[in-house]
Amino acid sequence: MQAPPFTLREYHTDTYKSLSDYKGQAVMVTFWASWCPDSIRDLAQKAQFYQSMQTDKLAFLTINVTGREGHDEDGATFIKEHNYTFPVLFDEGTKVYDRYRCMGVPTTVLINEQQEIVATYNDRAAFIDIIKGVGKLIE
Repeated sequence: MQAPPFTLREYHTDTYKSLSDYKGQAVMVTFWASWCPDSIRDLAQKAQFYQSMQTDKLAFLTINVTGREGHDEDGATFIKEHNYTFPVLFDEGTKVYDRYRCMGVPTTVLINEQQEIVATYNDRAAFIDIIKGVGKLIE
């Protein structure tokens, strides 16, 4: 299945990033909300992974599902408090979240070089299973 295109504002650079910017590259997208214990744990693990990964092999994007937050600034405050450096995009409500048919947060989607969805992991997925999926994606 072709990954639905999107263009969203990025927190650190205040510029707009599109999925199409990463054509020809594998992409891992994680949808999250700041109040969710599973998202908090997942982002902590992904932050460590992001620090150690080779970004030329895999684009790493996270999308704060603003429509699932209590206030518009909750995601930005959360990222600032945790000093996360990975790319953080802000969904327009639940627009992209819904287009990817997410059922909860966190949801991680792996997208190949042709911008096709190759795997989706829900909030119950083990981090090691996601990393195994990434390994297959970039081999």
